[in-house]
Amino acid sequence: MSTARAAPRGVSILGSTGSIGVSALDVIARHPGRFRVIALSGYQRLDVLAAQCRQFAPELVAVPTAAAAQQLRGLVPASTRVAAGAEGLDAVAGHERADTVIAAIVGAAGLLPTLAAARAGKRLLLANKEALVMAGRLFMAEVARGGATLLPLDSEHNAIFQCLPAVGVDRGGVRRLILSASGGPFRTTSLEAIEAATPDEACAHPNWRMGRKISVDSATMMNKGLELIEACWLFGVGSDRIEILIHPQSIVHSLVEYTDGSVLAQLGNPDMRTPIAHALGWPERIESGVARLDLTAIAQLQFSAPDPLRFPCLRLAYAAAAVMGDAPAALNAANEESVTAFLAGKLRFTRIAAVVDQVMQHWCVAEPDCIDAVLDTDIRAREQARGFIERYVTEG
Repeated sequence: MSTARAAPRGVSILGSTGSIGVSALDVIARHPGRFRVIALSGYQRLDVLAAQCRQFAPELVAVPTAAAAQQLRGLVPASTRVAAGAEGLDAVAGHERADTVIAAIVGAAGLLPTLAAARAGKRLLLANKEALVMAGRLFMAEVARGGATLLPLDSEHNAIFQCLPAVGVDRGGVRRLILSASGGPFRTTSLEAIEAATPDEACAHPNWRMGRKISVDSATMMNKGLELIEACWLFGVGSDRIEILIHPQSIVHSLVEYTDGSVLAQLGNPDMRTPIAHALGWPERIESGVARLDLTAIAQLQFSAPDPLRFPCLRLAYAAAAVMGDAPAALNAANEESVTAFLAGKLRFTRIAAVVDQVMQHWCVAEPDCIDAVLDTDIRAREQARGFIERYVTEG
C-alpha cells in the first residue's frame, strides 16, 4: 500500500488583507502539508500584506499601484515577485501553480480578477458576491466554458450548498431556500435613532467582524439583498423561491426546505473560518480552528420576518432580482457609492436606500451581452448615484 502524500494544493488569494483573506490564511496555516500559498493580493494595508508574505513566502504578490509595489519590495522575501495594477491581479488569479483561487476582493473591484480565475478553470472559492450580482449570466457562462469549480464562501451560500441534495435543486425536491440574516446593529433600534446613525454605530455588528463596507451593508440589509441575487445564480432558482429570515443569534446560517416538509439547516458559530475550511477541504472535512458549537449555552434560536420599513434595501434587491438584466449591477453600483458617501460623513444612513431607490426608479433595464456592457452599467449607475448624493448633501 502506498503511503505517499499528495502534493500541497496551491492557493492564491485575491484580497488577502481583508477579513476573509485573513481568516483563510489562518485555516491554511493549520494545514501546512495540505496547502501552499502561491500568490496574494492586497489593497491598502501594506504592512499586513508584507507580514503575510514573510509568513507564507508566496511566489507572487500584487498591489494596486507601482508606488505601492516599490514600497512593498523592501518588506517581502527576495523570492516573492511584486506586481502592480490589473495585470498583477490577473497574474494572481491565473497563476499556473495555484489550482485554487479565493476571490475575496470586496465590491465591483473584484469582478475582473474573479472572472479571470473562472476563465482559467480554477477551483474558485467565491466570497466576492458582486461578480454574480453584476454579471451573473455572463459569469456562470465563463465558469462553464473554463471548466472551473465554483464553491461558495459566504456563510449563507455555503450553508445552502451543504444542505442541498447531490442531484441538485430541480431533481432533489427542493421547495425553497431560506437565507438567514442577523438583522445587524439596528434590528431593534428606533427608526428615529437609525436616522441619526453614525458610521461607527453602523459598523458595530453584534456577531460578525467584517470590513466597514460590508458592515454597513449588513446594517441596511443590502448585504442580504445582494446574497439573494447571488443565490439565484449559484443555485439556479428564481427570487420567488428564496426567503430571508432574521435570526439574531447567527447560528443557523441558512436552510433548505423540501417538498416532503423536511427542512435542513447548517449550524455553527459565527466564524468565517467554518465555510472557508469547508470549501478549502471539499469534499473532505478539515479542521478550521473554530470553537465547538454549544447549543445549551445558546439556549434558544429566534426567527422573524424582516421589517420592510426598517430595511427598505431588501425591497430594492428583490425588485432587481425579479427583472435581472443589468438591474442588479446598477443596484450594486448605487449602493457602493452611497455607502462610501455615508462612511465619509456626507450622507445620512437612511439616505443610502433613498439614493439606490432613486437610481433604480430612473434605470432602463437592459440585458448586457458582454463584460464591457456590465462595466458601462457600473459607470453610469455610479454617475447617477453621485448626482443624487450631491442633491441630498445640498439639502442637508
